[in-house]
Amino acid sequence: MSRYVRFLPDRFTSFLIITVVIASVLPAHGKGIVAFEWITNIAIALLFFLHGARLPREAIVAGITHWRLHLTIFSATFIMFPLLGVLLKPVLQPLMTPELYTGVLFLCCLPATVQSAIAFTSMARGNVPAAVCSASASSLLGIFLTPLLVGIVVATSASAPISFDAVGKIMLQLLLPFVLGQLMRPWIGAWVYQRKALLKFVDQGSILLVVYTAFSEAVNEGLWHDTPVPALLGLLLACVVLLALALLGCVALGRAFKFNLEDRITLLFGGSKKSLASGIPMAQVIFAGQAVGAIVLPLMLFHQIQLMVCAVLAARYAKRPH
Repeated sequence: MSRYVRFLPDRFTSFLIITVVIASVLPAHGKGIVAFEWITNIAIALLFFLHGARLPREAIVAGITHWRLHLTIFSATFIMFPLLGVLLKPVLQPLMTPELYTGVLFLCCLPATVQSAIAFTSMARGNVPAAVCSASASSLLGIFLTPLLVGIVVATSASAPISFDAVGKIMLQLLLPFVLGQLMRPWIGAWVYQRKALLKFVDQGSILLVVYTAFSEAVNEGLWHDTPVPALLGLLLACVVLLALALLGCVALGRAFKFNLEDRITLLFGGSKKSLASGIPMAQVIFAGQAVGAIVLPLMLFHQIQLMVCAVLAARYAKRPH
């Protein structure tokens, strides 16, 4: 029985599903939506402030020496993934609605995860210091690169009205709190680091708020009425194919650059994963005024699939002889 537990949704994913159900049955309306948007913006700003206060600059400085590995991971995250999304357009677009395909392209432009990439690398006995450095740097680079990539990839491939003004909004709503957190780190860094539960609460709480607000708006606009079941099944297939190709791509890159096994493991888990924590707040800013609920749905589905698959891969790597 225990071998099947890893395939079950974790607690946070269960909360996400419950939030989507609540938003589908009891969506916010009118002034309620406005109130939730204000609360959500404050929660997201607090989240990035705390991440800025907690992120040690030493981790990034210490990992710069392994630049070949980091550049390879960043290439997988910000070049390989967007190319896959665009090149697979003839296959993916007919399987789903235009909004869901826009969400798939947005997913491809996101930075890598931080916590889970490091956790799986550690579990698989990979290069953990390099994982910490690359994941942290990817999250920071994503603040700049994701809106630029979305402006190029999504606008040209999905005919979605994306403005490069989103870069400025990202800077104001996400980067500014992050920088303020970094500046305050000498005074509050240790306090924040010792209160991981607080960061986790703000992290997950802000995402749940964004999901509820986004899906409330989407449901009010007819999300489930306009999204047929075959499109949802097509989206599931698209996420599986995308992850499989990303994993194979990372394996091929690791062999091509002749990294050792520990570095190849770091590349596998760092280059194939996409951040739900960064993605949902960014979607709220980049796609303001659009059906954000449909756009973040691919990310939420991909998130759960990547966790299940990477858990199996990490367990297999962990069993190799020391």
